[in-house]
Amino acid sequence: MSERRLQLTKGNDAATKGALLAGCQSFFGYPITPASEIAESAAAYFPLLGRTFIQAESEVAAINMVYGAASAGQRSMSASSGPGISLMQEGISYLAGSELPCVIVDIMRAGPGLGNIAPEQSDYHQVVWGGGHGSYHTLVLAPASPQEMCDLTMLAFDLADRYRNPAVVLTDGFVGQMMEPVAFPPAIAPPALPAWSVAGTKETRANLICSVFLEPEEQERHLLHLQEKYRRAEMTEQRAESYQTAGAEALFVGYGIVSRVLRSVVDQAREMGIAAGLLRPISLWPFPVHALREAARLARRIVVVELSDGQMVNDVRLALGGACSIELYSRMGGVVPTADELLSLLEVAR
Repeated sequence: MSERRLQLTKGNDAATKGALLAGCQSFFGYPITPASEIAESAAAYFPLLGRTFIQAESEVAAINMVYGAASAGQRSMSASSGPGISLMQEGISYLAGSELPCVIVDIMRAGPGLGNIAPEQSDYHQVVWGGGHGSYHTLVLAPASPQEMCDLTMLAFDLADRYRNPAVVLTDGFVGQMMEPVAFPPAIAPPALPAWSVAGTKETRANLICSVFLEPEEQERHLLHLQEKYRRAEMTEQRAESYQTAGAEALFVGYGIVSRVLRSVVDQAREMGIAAGLLRPISLWPFPVHALREAARLARRIVVVELSDGQMVNDVRLALGGACSIELYSRMGGVVPTADELLSLLEVAR
C-alpha cells in the first residue's frame, strides 16, 4: 500500500477536498466567515472536475438547491456558519422529512445574532437537537483537526446515503481555519444512481419525493419509519475517542478545538500524579453514550468544557444520570480556554 503524501491544508479546504474525494457532485452555498473558504475552494475545484458549483443568492436558496440535487440522486452539499445555518433549518427539516441524503458543514462562530467571527460551539442545540420543525434528527460528526475535516466529511456522505438523511459536519471556527498536514485518501467514484431518485429517466419516472402526508395515520406511519431508522443509527453509529481514560478519576469531556486543549491538560495532570482522562465525542448525534459511561465508570468528577453557555453538557447529564458530579466550564464570545486555566480546576480540587 503506497504511503499518502501530506499536504499542508486549512481545515475548511480539507472539507471541500474530502467531499470531492467522496464523490460529491454538487455544491450550493453562500460565503460566510469563518466558513467562506469551503465555498471558495468548491468554486475552484468542482468545475475543474466537471461537477457543479453554484453560489446561491442566500442560504435559503442554497439548501433548497441541495434538496433538488439530492432528489435527482446526486451527492450534494452546502456549508455555512451559525446565521446561515439558522436560515437553512426549514430546508433541513424538509430534507429529513423527504429522506434525502446530503452533507452540510457548519463552522461555528459566536452568536446570537451576528455575534462575531471568532470560534464558538453554540450551534450545538440547533444542529444536534434539530433547529427545524418536526420529529427528526440529523447525523452529526465533530472533527477536531484538518485531517478529520477531510475524513469525517467523507464519512458523512456514507452515513447520509446509508440512512437517507442529512448529515452535518459540525466544528468551531478554530478547526476550520487552522492549517495542518493532511493525508488525503484515494478518491472514490460517485455512487450509482439510487433507485428511489427522480432523475428524469424512464426508470425513475414513477418515483415521488415529498414530505407531505395529509392523513394523520399516514403521517404517523412515516414518522414511525423515521424513528426506527434513527434507533438503528443510535445503536450502530456512536463514535468517540478515549484518551487516558483507564482508571481516570477526573474525566474531561470536550469536542472540537476544546479537545485539543484538553489533551494537554490530561498530559500535564498525569505528570502531576492526577489520574485525569479525556472523552472526546466524535458523533454528537448519535451521542456516544456507551463510551462515555465506560470512561466515567471510576470517575469521581466530570468536567464538560464547551465554547458555549453549556449545551453538550445536557447530553452528558442525560447519558450519566446522577452517577457522579458533572460540572460545566464554559467560555463564550470566541474565547478559547488555555490549558493552564483548565489545569487549575484540578489543582484547586486536590
